[in-house]
Amino acid sequence: MINFNRNIAIYKYKMGVSKTHHFTENQNRIAILIKALGHPARIAIIEYLLNVEACICGDIVNELPLAQPTISQHLKELKNAGLIKGVIEGKSICYCVDEQGIEKLQNYFGNISRKLADKKTNCC
Repeated sequence: MINFNRNIAIYKYKMGVSKTHHFTENQNRIAILIKALGHPARIAIIEYLLNVEACICGDIVNELPLAQPTISQHLKELKNAGLIKGVIEGKSICYCVDEQGIEKLQNYFGNISRKLADKKTNCC
């Protein structure tokens, strides 16, 4: 299970405690997930993980034009947000997509799509 309270605390540290309390817990959770997808390397990592069963960090390094420390930082951000999970196997960490995190995004954007489809007025 994703520890969203920990993730919100991390997000509050970056955004400032005085601002996040104005928003709902769900709004803060979605913001954490979306912010983690705010870099093309992270999108590429998610896409790569979706195409394989599981992988180690070294495999991802071979797929992206980035240094291993940079990829490790992107993996950390995705894991902290709850979009991927990692399991230590020997000296390596195997990563895979965390379906719960993706499901939360799918529900959020699905709800937006439904509301737009139901909307009868043409705005702007």
